[in-house]
Amino acid sequence: MDDDIRALYQEVILDHGKNPRNFRHPDDAPLEAHGNNPLCGDKLTVYVRLGEDKKIEDAAFEGRGCAISIASASMMTGILRGKSVAEMERLFGAFHTMCTGEGEIDAAAAEEFEDDIDKLKVLSGVKQFPMRVKCATLAWHTINAAILGEQDASTE
Repeated sequence: MDDDIRALYQEVILDHGKNPRNFRHPDDAPLEAHGNNPLCGDKLTVYVRLGEDKKIEDAAFEGRGCAISIASASMMTGILRGKSVAEMERLFGAFHTMCTGEGEIDAAAAEEFEDDIDKLKVLSGVKQFPMRVKCATLAWHTINAAILGEQDASTE
């Protein structure tokens, strides 16, 4: 990754970290879960409302954490709106692979979510810092827990 791209990615992460999108507690989100990353101190609550078609109508979050954790939650809540639970699971799989650098992103998922993956690439640098993978994936584990009806999610 060249220095210009790295600087742009860092700028996007800092923008989302300082000015997170969807940082709120919606009154009409029946699903929620609490996420904890004890290694970094990140603590998030993710709120989700699913439509009758099992698509994510709204996703929001509150909490505190490092810039990577907050940026990931901010980006995730925007990207997942309108997606089905199955799509969310496939996109999370692709994102997790991108963050860990373990293996290749599934070709079908790469094609299906090309635009979303391009947006999330700003977080791909965490693969160089394994402890930071947990920061980037905490919100995703937490929204998955909320959808499954679980109260808590952890990166452990």
